[in-house]
Amino acid sequence: MSSDSSSSTSGDDPKSGQDSPKPLEHQFASVALSEAPGTVGGFEQRVDNNFEVDEVGQSVEHGVMWRRTNSELEVDGQSSPSSSGYAGERGSTGASSAASGIDGIVEDGIQQARNDDSVDGSSDLSSSWVPGKRHLDEDDASISWRKRKKHFFILSNSGKPIYSRYGDEHKLAGFSATLQAIISFVENGGDHIKSVRAGKHQVIFLVKGPIYLVCISCTEEPYESFRGQLELIYGQMILILTKSVNRCFEKNPKFDMTPLLGGTDVIFSSLIHSFSWNPATFLHAYTCLPLAYATRQAASAILQDVADSGVLFAILMCKHKVISLVGAQKASLHPDDMLLLANFVMSSESFRTSESFSPICLPRYNPMAFLYAYVHYFDVDTYLILLTTSSDAFYHLKDCRIRIEVVLLKSNVLSEVQRSMLDGGMHVEDLPIDPLPRYGSLSSHLGQPTDSPEGFREFTGIGGPAGLWHFMYRSIFLDQYVSSDFSPPINNPRQQKRLYRAYHKLYASMHATGVGPYKTQFRRDENYVLLCWATPDFELYVAFDPLAEKALAIKTCNRISQWVKDVENEIFLLGASPFSW
Repeated sequence: MSSDSSSSTSGDDPKSGQDSPKPLEHQFASVALSEAPGTVGGFEQRVDNNFEVDEVGQSVEHGVMWRRTNSELEVDGQSSPSSSGYAGERGSTGASSAASGIDGIVEDGIQQARNDDSVDGSSDLSSSWVPGKRHLDEDDASISWRKRKKHFFILSNSGKPIYSRYGDEHKLAGFSATLQAIISFVENGGDHIKSVRAGKHQVIFLVKGPIYLVCISCTEEPYESFRGQLELIYGQMILILTKSVNRCFEKNPKFDMTPLLGGTDVIFSSLIHSFSWNPATFLHAYTCLPLAYATRQAASAILQDVADSGVLFAILMCKHKVISLVGAQKASLHPDDMLLLANFVMSSESFRTSESFSPICLPRYNPMAFLYAYVHYFDVDTYLILLTTSSDAFYHLKDCRIRIEVVLLKSNVLSEVQRSMLDGGMHVEDLPIDPLPRYGSLSSHLGQPTDSPEGFREFTGIGGPAGLWHFMYRSIFLDQYVSSDFSPPINNPRQQKRLYRAYHKLYASMHATGVGPYKTQFRRDENYVLLCWATPDFELYVAFDPLAEKALAIKTCNRISQWVKDVENEIFLLGASPFSW
């Protein structure tokens, strides 16, 4: 059953970056809410004043479209491939046969999954997910394997399988060889394959020298999201091996990399699972644990002392949230490196049982060289990472850890971290009514007394004011984001995953090349009202009740931005220089 959907957008003004952001009401003043003409290929259309942009490009029921984009090739494969090969380019019956092979993989090898998320194997979010490789008994002949909604593969340019999300990669050698043949065929024609659409499935390709990464999915996420996920998987592999592994393939094209990655399946599986629940995977920003300003400063001070003694980076974290981060002078750490490093530490059980010293590579910092990470867990969730360039610095870093631990205990930082974990972060029900007085504070969640929030609520539905359900705020200068805790009715893993995928689409749409970037977007469908507001300083993504009024939603966004500004000392790590990109 299709649902009505509506969206409105506002384009960028070239001079907008010079002025402070106007209230959101003013930016929407000239934008009329319009009904979208419908859906194309299962995706919502985006309406920008007088023109329409289809988020998935062209939607073709039959035929294969090969189109060039910036000297790369995009492939839209359907059930009846065109015999002409390249549209608008040289004809090739071989291109048709390659597209037919793609159709065979998708239609015969991976059947359409049911709407039941249990088939996917990833419906549970981080709280209940059990790490580890799954369904090792499956291969491409298994019905259950074909019904998986989202597959990831890593293979070499010789077609040798390296990793598969589901099943035993060694049993998928024939399937991997087919994927390699498709990539090689297109490259032999002087082009680069980017994506294929076959029915409801998308096949996304990422070629990194001798390493090929492929995603096959029917989850209807945008191409940009899939490509970003493949980039992160590649980055996770580089973190373990460094980019110098390419030299092994130069010496021996049939080089088998799986022994080097032995025991790392859980790391890749954990990263792939985070695509469904961790906004950092597409926002390219990190989040901090809410803490009182004085508490965070106490942690930062001792980490700074350590950094001055020869440590490249000192990072104190609680699960995937940063407590404090300090780098040596002129050293900068990309948020994606932090994401991959935290995933590497949290998904490796050996780090939890004893202090560890391990070589790692930060792909954004230097993909060709190893750093050395000293890791120590203070408790089940809180851990310290000290990074150095010296391979014999273990005992020095151990002494640094002892100094840090003494200070953290004396200043009660670790106990405050535990309290923050129990209390949670920002709640939409606590949004202040009036954004001008500085009511907004996380003090109530940090163990400090405050007035009852009941006086600050204006319920028009379930959730927060104006039917507010959830929001994410990304600080562009800090490369940090804050996300509200989930509240009813978004209170089960399936609904939360659906919302994050909606955010994925909205983020990709806001940053789409050729048609954006946009300042604002407003969308309404049967599940949510989604509103995005982008300024030179921040991006705000907000979800409301689908019956929420547009005017109230806009006012609520202004209140959220003011609230975040009021409590920024408690939710952001301030004072650090912005990270390099």
